[in-house]
Amino acid sequence: MGVRRVLLGSEPLWSLDDYVATGGGRALSMVGRLGASGVLDEVDISGLRGRGGAGFPVGVKWRSIAEGGAAAGERFVVANGAEGEPGTFKDRFLIRRNPYQLVEGVLIAATVVGARRVFIALKRSFSIEAERVTRAVQEIEAAGWAPEIGIELVRGPDEYLFGEEKALLEVIEGEDPLPRMFPPYIYGLFTNNPQMGWSAGQTRNRGGGAASNPTLVNNVETLSAIPTIVREGGERYRALGTVESPGTIVCTVSGDTRRHGVEEFELGTPVAEIIDTIGGGIADGRTLKYVLSGVANAVLRADDLDVPASYEGLAALGSGLGTGGFMVFDDRTDPVELAAAVSRFLSVESCGQCPACKLGCEHVTSLLEARTGVALDLGVLSGRLGAVTDAARCYLPTQEQRVIESLIPEMRASRAQAERRDLLITKIVDLVGDRFSLDDKQRLKQPDWTFSTAAS
Repeated sequence: MGVRRVLLGSEPLWSLDDYVATGGGRALSMVGRLGASGVLDEVDISGLRGRGGAGFPVGVKWRSIAEGGAAAGERFVVANGAEGEPGTFKDRFLIRRNPYQLVEGVLIAATVVGARRVFIALKRSFSIEAERVTRAVQEIEAAGWAPEIGIELVRGPDEYLFGEEKALLEVIEGEDPLPRMFPPYIYGLFTNNPQMGWSAGQTRNRGGGAASNPTLVNNVETLSAIPTIVREGGERYRALGTVESPGTIVCTVSGDTRRHGVEEFELGTPVAEIIDTIGGGIADGRTLKYVLSGVANAVLRADDLDVPASYEGLAALGSGLGTGGFMVFDDRTDPVELAAAVSRFLSVESCGQCPACKLGCEHVTSLLEARTGVALDLGVLSGRLGAVTDAARCYLPTQEQRVIESLIPEMRASRAQAERRDLLITKIVDLVGDRFSLDDKQRLKQPDWTFSTAAS
């Protein structure tokens, strides 16, 4: 399936002049003529859905932030670049190739929802991305684009939950990445409303009453698509992809493929085609056994891969598209070891606010890791998975439930234990040549977010 690239140009852009030469800046200049309602109409027409994993309609989200008038308080915009989903590298790849489209998208969003202060959130370890974004912001500010809007870069911790939107707001306010109770459109940045979380900020609303300060949080890929949609019109974007999943998506392929990488595809492209195009197939003598679409969705098997990479296509299989990151595992992979590796990642990354999640994920991990030499009690495992989501503040325990439960049929069908592969489920550190390096330090991470000094 061919694709007209929306996000990934043929070459990286290294200056604002290069970006302007490709049409950059025109979308922002059109906002004054279109008005906020006109931009919102184009975003609605495009059918763009959030690329952070949930796939929520972007136009609906933007309208919910813009509504409510002055009584709701100030508006803020946050670009979520705290990428930590295992098997995903697309946001960092986009920033490295063209940070200008992200910054223009952020400024358009801020203008539409009425925000005068915006934040671009990256992990402290993302030094290349921080340098590229900083330079882009400096050039755009020097050029006088939207001078009334202040852009701030926020560098946060490497914890997985920094990428959870409610926890991300906590980090912006100077706290640890511990998810709040309420979502950003209800309880935004710097408000003094009670929120059953951590310290309340001080609203800048001078009306004297409590304000919710609705805050728009969108993923880097989502915001990077906005300039093209505004510049070329929503209809042209909607002509790509499928009816329910318009446009393109930037996909990552890693694991047991000949090579790793990132590429842009039209939504609806078969998953098998994405894996083959980026990954170049499985090594000779091996066959594909499992594919994980991040660690939030049910596992895919080899005979599932003709499915279209779309929100509706993968949902029909009981799985999900997630962030478009596909981790491939060949026929050497034991389902219990794979489940244990996923469970351990989620267990140590759980923040501990919800005991059912923290203790439940730890127990599931211990059951899976203790399987050597003994039969795994699938009844106990299933029972524990059924309770991990009780009173949860975020989606992490649901991820535990979905991934592990999807592997139980293989655990039940075969009691044979394959040779251990020492599988590691963790975030990607970098792309070196045509292979991703992983965060090997994850092996030493403990449930309290400290690291063991023991040899890995």
